[in-house]
Amino acid sequence: MKKILLPFLSCMAILGSTFAQVRYIDEVFPDVTVQTNIEYGMNFSVIAASQGLPYVPTGADLTGNGIADIPALEFDFYEPTGDTETERPLVIVLHTGTFAPIIYNGNPTGMRQDAATTMICQSYARRGYAVANLEYRLGWNPGAETPAERGASLMKAVYRAIQDTKGAVRFFRRDYENGNTYGIDTSRIILSGQGSGGWIALGYATVDKYAEITLPKFLDVDEVTGDVTALIDTAEIGDWDGYGGAFNNVNHPGYSNDVHMVCSMGGGIGDLSWLEAGDVPMCAVHCPTDPVAIYTTGDVAVTGAGLITTDISGSYDVMVKANMLGNNDVLATVNAGSDVYTLGAQAASAGAEGMMDFGGTAVGAPVDNAYPFVTANPFEASPWDLWDEATVENIALSLGFEAGYGTAISQNGLGQNPDMGIDKSMAFLDTTMGYFCRRIVRATNLDDLNSLDEIAVENGLEVYPNPASSVLVFRAKEGNIQSIAIHSALGELVQSESNISTNIVSYNNLNLKAGLYFCSVEIEGQVFNQKVIIK
Repeated sequence: MKKILLPFLSCMAILGSTFAQVRYIDEVFPDVTVQTNIEYGMNFSVIAASQGLPYVPTGADLTGNGIADIPALEFDFYEPTGDTETERPLVIVLHTGTFAPIIYNGNPTGMRQDAATTMICQSYARRGYAVANLEYRLGWNPGAETPAERGASLMKAVYRAIQDTKGAVRFFRRDYENGNTYGIDTSRIILSGQGSGGWIALGYATVDKYAEITLPKFLDVDEVTGDVTALIDTAEIGDWDGYGGAFNNVNHPGYSNDVHMVCSMGGGIGDLSWLEAGDVPMCAVHCPTDPVAIYTTGDVAVTGAGLITTDISGSYDVMVKANMLGNNDVLATVNAGSDVYTLGAQAASAGAEGMMDFGGTAVGAPVDNAYPFVTANPFEASPWDLWDEATVENIALSLGFEAGYGTAISQNGLGQNPDMGIDKSMAFLDTTMGYFCRRIVRATNLDDLNSLDEIAVENGLEVYPNPASSVLVFRAKEGNIQSIAIHSALGELVQSESNISTNIVSYNNLNLKAGLYFCSVEIEGQVFNQKVIIK
């Protein structure tokens, strides 16, 4: 994959220096402002269950030393510094971690403060989004006796995180009605999940029926009596929206928890049957070699715990079904486009066809809205991850472990990502953001808000009349036009001219079909994009 990825990134670096920058797609703000540790709710955690405390409130201080032993439900808020826009699309970022705290999960990552997670938040904010980096409840029991119990324990962890995320969405809608402290647009809320966070995002968008959490793999059948028990008990932990349940606190009831787009980095879905027509648009990046979240469909197993659950579907099968159901039809123009990220995904998908994913299933024909990241590493799962060993050792020490335990965990992470480093992380994050943001813009109709026409005019180009029919005029405000290319909405080149050296070009006999066209005009080495409607 590096052979595919890095050339496209190099192309993007060249293009980025000449094309007009577009808010919500490109990083148009140089600086980001961050507010930390903002509480959005409270609920009951199982993270202290090993101490005989099955349900403890989030943010609880169990030792009386003034420090919360159970993480509070908080978020860090990122926004572009100096932004004057009062209503921005909100991206809720969900970190990785296998639903257990860092170090305890055997990994060098697992906090919202992880390097890759904060880089994702900063990148969204520099593109103009409002960003909430969310903490959610952790805790499950990989040591349960049976696969059914282990699977239910993991699914309950996903389920609780979905409840928390829905509470956060309601928090922002409540705030919007009471002054809009965070300057968000509640009609454009996007979930962006990394690793375990991808599981949360996909589950959030799809779980909406009791039957979906009482599938046979989520039931416990007594071998003697044949009695059936639902392992995800809504009477105990509440429903999928976070309502009801003896050990569940309803956060911000009465407000909608609808979202409008889901982006997943290496996530999975508890069962493919959850995904139905009418679910929100979604897209993903994913390593076919991921040993936990299978790229197609397979079993989930964790080192030291064995089989956890069966028939978990990863990004390939999820996008095949989402596309087939028509949920991603809104993304068709992006997938037909010629941006380097879409072309990179198509090339990578063609290259991945026929390879075996970690579960032993052959990857099928290329599928839109899924970008397979293929590297030379046989167990690559999260090529965007980044950590340093000294920090992991210090975290281990702060939790009461020997520094050497942190060293071992860092080395364990390198087993899947042996060439981990800042350059690699930034390359894969750049590709992920470029791929995601174009689809976010289209799915949430930000391309109309963005007005490429206005950007072009502000930067020195006029195109008129617009809409046009047979006559179309291009005028450079400063300097001379050097080339013009006009593409249809499907990416077909329909008109082009080069070696121009004048400030005004007029086409008097255009013979184009009615529709939307994209014009690229080079002026003194800088290329401006502008939409034109032909009637």
